[in-house]
Amino acid sequence: MTDSKLRVLLPSHKIQARIRELGEEISRDYPEGNLHFICILKGACFFLTDLARAMKRDVFVDFMGISTYGKGKTSSGEVKVTKDLDISLEGANVVIVEDIVDSGVTLNYLMHLLEQRRPKSLRIATLLDKPERRQRPVEVGYVGFTIPDKFVVGYGLDFAEKYRNLDDICILEEAGETAVTA
Repeated sequence: MTDSKLRVLLPSHKIQARIRELGEEISRDYPEGNLHFICILKGACFFLTDLARAMKRDVFVDFMGISTYGKGKTSSGEVKVTKDLDISLEGANVVIVEDIVDSGVTLNYLMHLLEQRRPKSLRIATLLDKPERRQRPVEVGYVGFTIPDKFVVGYGLDFAEKYRNLDDICILEEAGETAVTA
C-alpha cells in the first residue's frame, strides 16, 4: 500500500521476530496450568493470532471489547466495555493481549475490572508501548517494542478503521511532520 502520509516504523519481519521471542518468554513463565489470553478488540487480534501461534503450550483465548477512542486520534478518556468475556477467569493465569499501551487509562481500568474476577495471576502483553503518554500507572509484563509518541497504524492499529491490514507498523504523519524511524 502506497500512502504518502505513512512512514514505516517497524517492518513486518521485525514484528514477527519479536512476537516469537515474546511467545517463548510467556511459555517459559507459564509452563503449566490454565493460561488465558484475553484479546482486546479490535486492534490486538492481529497480535493475538501470531502470539498464540508462537506459544510452546496450549492457551485459552477470549475477547473483550474496550473503547476510549471512537474515530479520532486522541482518547476520549471515557472507558466503555463493548464486549465482555465468555469465560470465567477464577483461578487462571491471565495475560491481557493489547496492541498498544499509551495513556494507560484503558488498561488501568481493565486491570481493576479483571482482578475482581479472581484470576491466579494477571499480566499484560503489549506489542507497542508509548510510556511518554502515561496518564495512569500500568505495569506491563511483556513489551514488544517501546516507540516514540507518534500516531501509528498497521498490524491491527487503525485510524477511523483504516490501515489495520498493513503488515508493517507505520507512523501516520500530518502534513509537514517529520518521520521518526526505528
